[in-house]
Amino acid sequence: MAISDSKETKAGPKPKKSVALSGVVAGNTALCTVGRSGNDLHYRGYDILDIAETCEFEEVAHLLVHGKLPTKAELAAYKAKLRSLRGLPAALQTALEALPAASHPMDVMRTSVSVLGCMLPEKDDHNAPDARDIADRLMASLGSALLYWYHFSHNGRVIDVQTDDDSIGGHFLHLLHGAAPSEDWVRAMHTSLNLYAEHEFNASTFTCRVIAGTGSDMYSAIAG
Repeated sequence: MAISDSKETKAGPKPKKSVALSGVVAGNTALCTVGRSGNDLHYRGYDILDIAETCEFEEVAHLLVHGKLPTKAELAAYKAKLRSLRGLPAALQTALEALPAASHPMDVMRTSVSVLGCMLPEKDDHNAPDARDIADRLMASLGSALLYWYHFSHNGRVIDVQTDDDSIGGHFLHLLHGAAPSEDWVRAMHTSLNLYAEHEFNASTFTCRVIAGTGSDMYSAIAG
């Protein structure tokens, strides 16, 4: 027996370092880059420091979903579209009323996505315009779904999820507190939503892309 063999036998095999998918190229994205030069975050080339506190969330959503920052007219039209998508189908309201108060908010939203996928399914050809419409619907309505569940499960109240607020953040705060929010609160929501809007290949994004890559519908990819 060689000396080296003897030492390896006594010490046991050298443990391998677990690296999971570290260093593996998972795909390409034009949406976001994180940490290219330190702690930076860019959305389609825009530094988050330049847009987080100056843009409304709807502007950033338009940038990410539709490819560019909107003009004033495009922003007005986009916000009007999102306002029109805030409502909840009756079947979704019924499903939300059945969820216990102890449910995690993320589980409530996951369930909402699944129900919407049954009520308003994606077309079989999975075309890009339809997928973007689904993204807009989910952005517009998941806040409504979450707060409909919250007020029903915690307070026994059935709320009207339609408000006159022209932003997703303002709409969320209005439903949460039952009154129109202050401009400062709305601005804080814009900034928070802008910062959380996109973080490149985090675990949920990677999972979503894997599911979508199998030919699944968009709702299943989001809920997965």
